[in-house]
Amino acid sequence: MSSSLLISLQRLPAAAMRSAARFKSTAETAETVSTKLTAVEAASPSSSSVPVGKALLAAMLGVSTVSIGAMAVEVSTADAVPKYDPHQQRYSQSEFKGRFARMLLACDPRLLIYTESQVRQAKDMIDNYQNYPNMDRELWEARRMVDAALHPDTGEVLPRPFRLSGYVPYNGPICVAMVASQSTMPLLFWSWVNQSQNALVNYYNRNASSQMSNETLAKSYAVAVGSALLVAFGLATAIQKKYEPSKAKQLLRFVAFPSAVVASSLNCYIVRSPEIDSGIPLTDEYGQDVLPGSTSKEAAARGVYSTTASRAILQAPVFFLPPVMVSLGPIKKYLMKNPVMAVPVSTYMTLVCFGLGLPATVAIFPQIAEIKAKDVEHEYQHLRNAKTDQPYEVFYYNKGL
Repeated sequence: MSSSLLISLQRLPAAAMRSAARFKSTAETAETVSTKLTAVEAASPSSSSVPVGKALLAAMLGVSTVSIGAMAVEVSTADAVPKYDPHQQRYSQSEFKGRFARMLLACDPRLLIYTESQVRQAKDMIDNYQNYPNMDRELWEARRMVDAALHPDTGEVLPRPFRLSGYVPYNGPICVAMVASQSTMPLLFWSWVNQSQNALVNYYNRNASSQMSNETLAKSYAVAVGSALLVAFGLATAIQKKYEPSKAKQLLRFVAFPSAVVASSLNCYIVRSPEIDSGIPLTDEYGQDVLPGSTSKEAAARGVYSTTASRAILQAPVFFLPPVMVSLGPIKKYLMKNPVMAVPVSTYMTLVCFGLGLPATVAIFPQIAEIKAKDVEHEYQHLRNAKTDQPYEVFYYNKGL
């Protein structure tokens, strides 16, 4: 392993740093909040102009805040680093707190700066971890680099925009644009961009042992994006028919929330639903396939359903919480005095809520999930563990992200 990579690993801790069925209640809450937002935006006739420079700076600060949060978690747990084990995780995955810590570190934007060469060197380091005694923290950080950049099933390098660590800097600004949209066409455009990017994230982070044809992928993408545009257009049209133009303009920013809940859920399910038909492999606690050549449809279904649920929950902190927070006391007063800061403040808050909401929602369900032997297909139920010669009681599977 090169000395430059080792130095970068040692310095890493110190490095710089979102349903149509519920639309009525959402719209009522949005109407109340939008009344307050109207006062903010009406405070200045020039408030419609967007301060691009300040918005970009706010975006950078938002990304940096997420990185600082990840660094704080890593540093604060440095004294309790467990001995490196390639078959375990640094943080306990049996409870939400440990899964959140792991996912927050996985979503750290700083992980994007490493080159493929550095990632491959880190992979070599953890493959030969026995040669690095008393370097457990560095080994866990090397594994974090590898897990962030390489697919767990294929070992292929994931494109940066479709990594978990790339979600905030790449997808965050798209979410900001959706929330800021106050007319139908921009909302439809950014909804298309958002769901296209989400479809690619779902594809690159799927359980790669389940093969999908190009035709299936094309159909899945078309239906997913089509559903996003249909929901966004339907809700936008309903608002414009029911409310006066000024009120409709305010409420349109909340269309992103219910439309994203429906569209992102459908997007995730449609893109990954072929896994349910083909099934996914089951492994033992060490990640070894217990029945090569066979797959479990029951495990695949559980993985797809849980991932779809987390995608729906994610939309709340991304598309609903920031507009509500902007309407609250201190922030509202500040923006009434400084209306030009409305877009930068919304940008910063959306990115931070996204950066913390993403690992929180993904952490609801473990990535490497368990399934009891009695709940899977008959062919798995009587397999025996070669090491203990006892029947398996639990199997494991990669549910994807």
